[in-house]
Amino acid sequence: MLVFEKEGVYLHTNAKRSNQDTTLPGFIRIVERNGEPALEWSALEDEGRNAPAVFYTKKDGEGGVEDTNFDPGYEPDWAVISTVKRDRVGEHPPVKETSQWSFSLPLSELYSLRRSRFSLGRNFLVLTSRGGHPLPPLHFHRGGTRELLRALQRYIILAPSPVDGRLFLAYPHDSGALSQSFDELQLFDDGSSDLVSRFIQDPYATTFGGFSKVTNFFRGALRPPESPLHPRGHQDHHGPLPADDEPGFELINCGAELGPRPDVMRGQPLDKWEEFLDPEGRVKDPQRIKELIFRGGITPSLRKDVWKFLLGFYPWNSTVKEREDILRKKTDEYFRMKVQWKSVSEEQEMRNSLLRGYRSLIERDVSRTDRHNAFFSGNDNPGLTLLHDVLMTYCMFNFDLGYVQGMSDLLAPLLFVTQNEVESFWCLTGFMEMVHQNFEESQEAMKQQLLQLTLLLKALDPELLDYLDSQDSGSLCFCFRWLLIWFKREFSFEDILSLWEVLWTRLPCENFHLLMAASILESQRGELIGSDHDFNTILKHINELTMKLDLQTVLRGAEAIYLQLACCKELPGKVQEVIGLYVPPSSDETSPESESHETQHLLSQSQTAATATSQSSSGAATAARPPTTYP
Repeated sequence: MLVFEKEGVYLHTNAKRSNQDTTLPGFIRIVERNGEPALEWSALEDEGRNAPAVFYTKKDGEGGVEDTNFDPGYEPDWAVISTVKRDRVGEHPPVKETSQWSFSLPLSELYSLRRSRFSLGRNFLVLTSRGGHPLPPLHFHRGGTRELLRALQRYIILAPSPVDGRLFLAYPHDSGALSQSFDELQLFDDGSSDLVSRFIQDPYATTFGGFSKVTNFFRGALRPPESPLHPRGHQDHHGPLPADDEPGFELINCGAELGPRPDVMRGQPLDKWEEFLDPEGRVKDPQRIKELIFRGGITPSLRKDVWKFLLGFYPWNSTVKEREDILRKKTDEYFRMKVQWKSVSEEQEMRNSLLRGYRSLIERDVSRTDRHNAFFSGNDNPGLTLLHDVLMTYCMFNFDLGYVQGMSDLLAPLLFVTQNEVESFWCLTGFMEMVHQNFEESQEAMKQQLLQLTLLLKALDPELLDYLDSQDSGSLCFCFRWLLIWFKREFSFEDILSLWEVLWTRLPCENFHLLMAASILESQRGELIGSDHDFNTILKHINELTMKLDLQTVLRGAEAIYLQLACCKELPGKVQEVIGLYVPPSSDETSPESESHETQHLLSQSQTAATATSQSSSGAATAARPPTTYP
C-alpha cells in the first residue's frame, strides 16, 4: 500500500568524473508491505521515464555551457539551486544503472535522520540504518521534507540527539523500547515513562513541535530546565546566535505584543558639504552627516566627496593636507598591486590556475555588468576596462577571497560615481569590509542572515512565516540575492546609489538591510497568502518584483519596523540582537582617538598625522556625538 510519494527527490551517488557530482532524479515513497512500513527511493528511469543524470559544478569552468532548465523565473547566476553544466565535447553523463542506487529500508531498521541544507537552497536528508550504514543523501529540489517527516511520524518517533540538534534518532512507538532507548541515551535525570506516555497520546504535537519555529515544548520535554546536558543560563537569551543553527530547526517562543507601527517620513538629501568642514578641512560632526544621509541620501554632486568618507577612504577627522598624503600613498599602493598581475606572462598564467580562473570569471562578469548604463555600454568601453582592472587588482589585495561572482555588481556604482580607478578600488575595499562574509565559500554568514530574517518575521508576522514554512521555504532562500549584494538587482541604478549610501551609515543598526527584506515580504503578504503558491511560484513572484519596488516606501517600512520592535519591552533577546539593541559598541568610529589612530596608520606616522592627533584631542566634544536615538 502506498502511503506517501514525492517526486523531484535527487539521490547523490558520489560518483565523480572530473569536478562534477552525479545525482539521479527519482521518487521517495513510504509503502506498507505485509504490514511492514518501509522507506523507498527509486529512480525516474525505473518508472519508465527518460531522465538523464544531472550535473553540478561549484564554479564555471572554461569548457561548459549553462543550462537554465530548473527555474525559468529565476536568474541562473543567482539561483540558489546550482546551474546545470554540460560539456561542449558531447560527452555523455556517467549515468549509473538505477537498480544499483534504488533502495528500500524498513522503518524498523532506520536508526537516524539528519536534515540539513545545501547552498542555502534546498533540504537534503541523510538516512542511517541500524547497522550504521548511511544511505546516499536525498536532495529535495521541489520541497517536501516536512511532508515526509509528518508521514514518517505515523510509524516512528523522531527525537533530537542531545549532542546534535540537526540529527534525529528514530524510535518505535513501543513505549517499553522507547523508555529503554531514552535511558540508554541518559537524556533525563529521572524516569522517562511519563514522557513516553505523552508521545503516545499526542505524537504529532510532541514530535513535530520541535520541528516548527513556534514552540519550544518538544525541547522542554526532552531536556528539563535543570538538565546538566543543557543548562539554561542568562546567555541563552542574550548570547550570540550559534553560527551552525539550521533555520529550519531554530525554536522561537515569541509571545511579545508589538505596539502600533509608527509613521515614518523621509528627509531631504544632504546638499551642503563645506559647512560641515572646519578651516583645516576636518569634518566637524560626522554623526550628524550620517543621520542626514540615512534620512534622505546625498545630492548626486556631493557623492564623489562624501562616499570616500562613508567607505573609509578618508578618516572623518583628516585634514585637507592629510587627505592629499593619503591619496598619494594609496595611489602608489594600488599601482604596485596592479603591476603584480599585469606583469604575469602568458606562460606563467598557464601554470597559475587560480589567477587564470579569477581572470576568466571577471572577464565574463564584466561583459554583462550594468551594460544599460552609459558608463559601461558599448564594446571596447573604457569603463569596462577599468572595471576589469580594479577587480583583478582586488585579487592581489585579498588573496584569501580573490574574486567571487557578484563583486562586479558592487564595484560598478563606485566606479560610476568616483570616475576614478584608484578611488573606486579603495572604496570597494571599504564596502567589502561590510559584506565580505557574504562571499565566503562556507556561506555561513548568509545562513546566519537568513536565520536572522526568519527571527524578524517570526516577531513581526508569524502567520506569514508559517505560510512560507508550509511551502518548505522557511529558509527564505528566495531572499538570498537580496542580502548577498544588498538589493543591487532589485532597484534601478540610481536607486541603488541612494540605497547603498543609506546602508553605509549603519543606522539605525547594522542589519538594516534585513529590516528592508522584512518590509518587502510584508508588502507582498496579500499576494503570497492570498494565492495558491507553491515554492516555485513564490520564488518566481519574488524575482518578478525586480524594478517594481519603490525604494522610499521600502525604506520607510524598514525604519518603521525598527521603531516598532525597539519600543517593545518584551521583545525576545535574539530579536534584540538582530536589531542591535543588545550589542554595546565595541568602538566609537567617530571618536577622535580612533580616527587619529587610523590617520596615523595611513600616513605612516608622518609629522602631519602627529599634528592632527593633538588637534583632534581638543575637538573631542564635536567629534564624538552620541548615536541617533529613536523614540
